[in-house]
Amino acid sequence: MRSSFTVVALALGSLLLGVAPAHAATGEVVVFTTEFEDVVRYADPASGDCVRLPATAHVLVNLTDTDVRIHAGPWCSGPGVTVAPERGWHAPPSGLFSFSVG
Repeated sequence: MRSSFTVVALALGSLLLGVAPAHAATGEVVVFTTEFEDVVRYADPASGDCVRLPATAHVLVNLTDTDVRIHAGPWCSGPGVTVAPERGWHAPPSGLFSFSVG
């Protein structure tokens, strides 16, 4: 009986600890597209959101205080490349890339 209670208590504790409130990153993600377009700025992106990059996106620069993941797909599914704060990453123009905040 005692081991059952322990298992239930650990499972409940894990469940409660795993539910963390979403928070916004502080700063912005900046995307350079072409020389003829303004840069696109995403201010304080929320954790867990998936943002599809513009079709002409060329470079993503992470100016937030947390990691950003760039995904080779429009829905942030599958693996992605981590872009640390104050770093950038090339995104070939295609309209198929997206990013999410960790």
